[in-house]
Amino acid sequence: MSDYDRNAARWGQSPTAARGAAVDRGLRAFMLGVYNNMLVGLVVTGITAYVVAHLAVTSDPDQAAASLRGMMLTPFGQAIYFSPLRYVVMFAPLAFVLIFSFSAQRIAASTARILFFVFSAVMGLSISSILLVYTQTSIANAFFITAASFGALSVYGYTTKRDLGPMGAFLMMGVVGLILVSIVNVFFVHSAGLSFGLSVLIVLVFAGLTAYDTQKIRETYYQVAGNAEEASRMSVIGALMLYLDFINIFLAILRLTGSQRD
Repeated sequence: MSDYDRNAARWGQSPTAARGAAVDRGLRAFMLGVYNNMLVGLVVTGITAYVVAHLAVTSDPDQAAASLRGMMLTPFGQAIYFSPLRYVVMFAPLAFVLIFSFSAQRIAASTARILFFVFSAVMGLSISSILLVYTQTSIANAFFITAASFGALSVYGYTTKRDLGPMGAFLMMGVVGLILVSIVNVFFVHSAGLSFGLSVLIVLVFAGLTAYDTQKIRETYYQVAGNAEEASRMSVIGALMLYLDFINIFLAILRLTGSQRD
């Protein structure tokens, strides 16, 4: 009898309404899982970036192998910021995302979650130099601006009735273009003006993707509801999508508004 009581509709509530309420609860739990995974990923990235930046600098002149913004770098810092290894550090997150994207559908949800957190650490290594280049105030300001903007855009994507699918296809084409132009600028052009323009476009493109990805993740829930393993795996994939949106907006805003160390 107790099993029946737990699954019965509330007094005065139709079975259809009861099923709708259950779906709403499931959707909220699913989205909360997505945001929790994303938040943990951001924390892992922040901690890794801080530890790497700490290991990269020294106050002992005898241990200094190079300098950056008036700070003495250890051999480790010199290797990841100035040696050819810096290109491996720079593009490792991109390679990791491609590998993760192709394998995510074939691995267990627990494995996907571990890989996502490993990727978050790799991203922390890749962007750790911002702690040495920009002031702490600039980094904090860029983070809070990003958090507020991301929150508003994600809420819009979750609540809007408008189909953002056509916009998403256009924005993904924009991402490919941004990656290609960024690579050309890093290796061949070295233009500050182009870098500024790219940062503006990155903010606009990934702002749109934040809303689009949130809606896409929300719709994904209806396809995996009832399958706990699949829902857990898609929660991690969704977290990765939103994590990338957040990180790209944050780095672009930092480049646009940040004050560099003297």
